[in-house]
Amino acid sequence: MNLFFQKEVLLVKFPILFPIIYIAILYTFPNFETQLIFLTILILAETHFGATWPFFLNKENFTHIKEKKIEFIILPVILVLFCITGFFYFNNLFLLIFFAANMFHVTRQSYGVMNLYTKDILEKKYYSNTIYFFNFLFFVIAFFRFYVPVITSDHLIYLNLTVISTIILVLLFQLNKFSFSENFLTLITGVLIFYPVCFVSNPVHAIIMGVTMHYSQYLYLTSHVIRKRKMNDDKDKANYLFRFWCVAIFYSIVMSILSIFGKNDSEFLKTLIFIPITGQMLHFYLDSQLWKFSENHNRENILKYLKN
Repeated sequence: MNLFFQKEVLLVKFPILFPIIYIAILYTFPNFETQLIFLTILILAETHFGATWPFFLNKENFTHIKEKKIEFIILPVILVLFCITGFFYFNNLFLLIFFAANMFHVTRQSYGVMNLYTKDILEKKYYSNTIYFFNFLFFVIAFFRFYVPVITSDHLIYLNLTVISTIILVLLFQLNKFSFSENFLTLITGVLIFYPVCFVSNPVHAIIMGVTMHYSQYLYLTSHVIRKRKMNDDKDKANYLFRFWCVAIFYSIVMSILSIFGKNDSEFLKTLIFIPITGQMLHFYLDSQLWKFSENHNRENILKYLKN
């Protein structure tokens, strides 16, 4: 039982407590749905997006950024222009692209976490295929529930019975093949992270309910790297972490406030939600570069600290 009380297990390998708390509050206190969404965005979602910036704009990365101006300066500027244009001129398609990018980004992190801890090549192959399969399945389900509503509430019981049965069978197969371990917990996390698309009625919950596990993983791993970079200097490490959390929390407060303007009666204030959406798209892109371990710079400045 001690396994389930280890900090790394609770926050990275199997942070199932976060969606459980979310579901419990949502269905016990349905009148507080808006407050639940806002607090989750404030405490976890936007804080995790905000953590990208002190992690990226860090002195360890400055030379790397200068050497790769296209990847770290030009392409982000183009992405910002695309987000502004897409939000105002082809909103429906843009939001679909945003959702697809979100799911792909989360899936890649689920794969990355599994890959970080799983050493056996065959086990890694089976687990990665399983994570990609179910996340693609959930994207298709989300598309036909919320964008092209072919799957209605009348179908949900059959949908969930089918999906749950499939998940159980696949997990039992993996369990029989590789036995139980902490690696199996990372597999369960990667599989279940978008399962809420099968039962929630509000698509916002599909995006953030299970993804609370993703936010927890990211905040733990980035802060872990920050600590390890300064492990020989306790004072500098404390200052480093303090600045990291100050930036992340300040960013979260600003972006969370802009997000709730989406429900405002003012058309102008409603449009301000494009700012946090653009910030999220930048997060998806920048993380794809920062955590690319085929790059020697990232192996030396991130991966080696994750392995310690």
